[in-house]
Parts: sequence; C-alpha cells; structure tokens
Amino acid sequence: MTEASSSYSSSSKKRPRSPNDNDEHPLEDNLTFNDTMIALQLMRTQFPKLEKLVVQPFVLQSQLYSSVKDRTQVDRDLESFKKDKVLRIFKLSSGQDDHAIMFMDDYLKQVAFAIKRSGGEDQDGSEVFEWFERYVVPSKLDVSINQLELCSLLSRGGDVTDKHITLLMNAGLLTRQLIDPNIYWFAIPRIGPILKGLSQGRKEILSLLNRKKYKEMLLSSLEKTKLRLSPLDTRFLLRDLIGSGHIKTVPTPTGLLARITRY
Repeated sequence: MTEASSSYSSSSKKRPRSPNDNDEHPLEDNLTFNDTMIALQLMRTQFPKLEKLVVQPFVLQSQLYSSVKDRTQVDRDLESFKKDKVLRIFKLSSGQDDHAIMFMDDYLKQVAFAIKRSGGEDQDGSEVFEWFERYVVPSKLDVSINQLELCSLLSRGGDVTDKHITLLMNAGLLTRQLIDPNIYWFAIPRIGPILKGLSQGRKEILSLLNRKKYKEMLLSSLEKTKLRLSPLDTRFLLRDLIGSGHIKTVPTPTGLLARITRY
C-alpha cells in the first residue's frame, strides 16, 4: 500500500478550521492545493449550509480533482486514508463517476442520526444497527458489499434475517444495486435532496455558460451567480464541474476565465 503524502501524519487527525475561515475568500484565491488532506479539510468547511437537511459535510471526488493537480497522488492518498479509516468513499447515484468522500467521524454521526430517525431501538430487530456499526463499518471499507459478506459480518452479533437487512435499507445506510440485487452500496442517509440539487445545479451553470457568446465567464462573476434551480452554492458546483472536465479555467489579465468544454 502506497503511503499518503507526508502531511498526513501532522494534518489528518486535526479537525478542519472554522467554517468561517474561508467564506470571505473567492474561489479563485483557493482553487488549487498541493496537499490532498488540506484540500479535503478546506472543502469540508465550505460544505453548503442547507436548511431542514441534516447531512454531514462531504467532498465530491471531482471537487478534489479540481483542487489538487496530481490526480495520481490524490488517488494514492485517498486509498491510504481509507485504509487508515480516516474517511469513507461512497458511490453516488447522481452520475456514473460520482463519488463522495466523508470523514469517518462525520459518517458515524450521520449513521447515529439515521438510526434515531428510523426509530432506533424501538424497532423489532434494531440490534442490527449495533452489529452494523461494530462489525460492518470498520471491516468493509469499499463502496459496496455483497449479501453473503454482509450477512457474514452481521452474524458476528447474532442471527441475521431479511428483516435486519430491510431495517438497514430503510434507514438509508444501504441501497441495493440495480444490476446485481446481491450487491449493496454503502450510502449516506438523507442525501437525496442534495443529489437532486447537484444535478439541477450542474445543468443550470452549464446552460448559463452555453448561452454566452463565447461560452465563458470570469470565474469570479460566475461564482456570484444566484442559482434558481439548486439550493447548493455555486462554488460547490463549480469545483465539481471543473474537476469533472465540463469547465476549464483559463488565466487572463482580469482573472481566471471559466470556459465550457462539454455540455
């Protein structure tokens, strides 16, 4: 296993800075970094604050690619951080290549909230939540798990039934893969509205650029655009679109230019 960047030992266990530390700085001033963990921590603090949604901060892998120039190093670092249980990576339903990165302590908070929202210990079979946290979460670090392995890990706590699996799915902790019903994706509970906002926001920004004569705008102007169709802030979406290759930035004397590359 390749080791993470040298900053990991000194940075990964520190909590990110205050959410207000970077709010006053435009995206252009903190678009790129040389260190994966620093980029993750900064973007965690900049996660959109959404009313009526209790979702712990996460970073899209595309956003990380927009911010750290060496993608190979990013992939190596993520693999190392995942192995060390610093974070988890989730496959998202919003796109074929969409992945979310969440710090492990944030994920455990999300799991606890999901269990509470689903009825917690008041449900018949609720012991499966303890089994999931104790035996599955620390043992299976991939984005998915097959049914045989899931039942095997859960059975360390007791006899597993279909009811137990249903409880985990109803709580939003697992989703069944459509192509192979024997495969489950690990999921971020209550993320649905954010994924909808992600899809709508992408389309709105690309549509805006596509209507421009040269299909470009200054990044600073684009960042200030108020979106009508998405509750997510523009900065969150721009990092994603740059990292996924839909938008590229071009230096000019007046600042970075955001130019559409594919629609």
